[in-house]
Amino acid sequence: VSVMKKVKTIGIVSLSSGILGEDFVQHEVKIGLERLEKLGIQVKFMEHACKGLKYISEHPEDRAKDLLNAFQDDSIDMILCAIGGEDTYRLLPYLFEYDELKNAVKEKIFLGFSDTTFNHLMLHKVGLNTFYGQAFLPDVCELDEEMLPYTEKYFLELLETGIIHEITPSDVWYEERSDYSAEVVGTKRIMHANQGFELLQGSGVFQGKILGGCIDSLYDIFDTTRHSDSVELCRKYDLFPNLEDWKGKILLLESSEEQPTPEKYRHMIEALKNTGIFDVIHGILVGKPMDEMYTKEYQEILVDIVNNPNLPIVWNLNVGHATPRTIVPFGVMAKVDVEKQKISFKY
Repeated sequence: VSVMKKVKTIGIVSLSSGILGEDFVQHEVKIGLERLEKLGIQVKFMEHACKGLKYISEHPEDRAKDLLNAFQDDSIDMILCAIGGEDTYRLLPYLFEYDELKNAVKEKIFLGFSDTTFNHLMLHKVGLNTFYGQAFLPDVCELDEEMLPYTEKYFLELLETGIIHEITPSDVWYEERSDYSAEVVGTKRIMHANQGFELLQGSGVFQGKILGGCIDSLYDIFDTTRHSDSVELCRKYDLFPNLEDWKGKILLLESSEEQPTPEKYRHMIEALKNTGIFDVIHGILVGKPMDEMYTKEYQEILVDIVNNPNLPIVWNLNVGHATPRTIVPFGVMAKVDVEKQKISFKY
């Protein structure tokens, strides 16, 4: 794979929530745009990206159109998601009914996390390798005076080189903010020492291509509690990769800001177990839960449900909903080495 050119123009899409268009986040948007401008990056908001919560919720077809247009616009080097949300699975019919996505997709960077897990799976279906772990509002628009340094390091690497060559743990983690108002612009987050990658079981050295995302989103592929039609649509368009596709891969899992109870987490891991993927993958990488909530419980549930002591499970990656956030490349060969505390990628 050729190393891609330096990113000059970013296209911003709202594929899940339309919060980007709301007045109450404009102080954040301004911070993010100023940071990108300082880096010499041009920003294009796609046509519907800033139309607000109600419009975006009511028009999945326009969200899909924005994604297709971002791929087709040759001036855009990188597609960056505004934020996550909870219903981007509703874009499926507008992207797959007539091969719309397959016909539009081009080799460019796609970055997002959380509900965007669905979009990563959609792009995996049409053969594009994507990047998981950061988004515009939560990361580029961080209210502190700078982006969080660990987050920024990976973001800049992706902008400058088009790849992430290796991931190492952050020295610190931050408590989540409860207040995102204009009054707290420039304030610091509360910081704690971070433990690094922790091997729960299996060999500390393994390799494979990484795929996965937010467990709460993945669960919606198999469960209708949150959305009555999510299972039906995901099944209709074969969103969840088949076992042949999962063979030899590494599963990435991280949990949402909803901080699912251990009981819910158990259901979610069981749903994945029922697909059979734990029998064919090479390992599991788990993102730190936000505010380290339910750490012990989640660890015990994972080991219990996976029920195969030879399958490596590595805990505490700085990816997903806890800050700071790295960026995980999907679809390229990754080598995990827990003793050396690094994950390296071969392009």
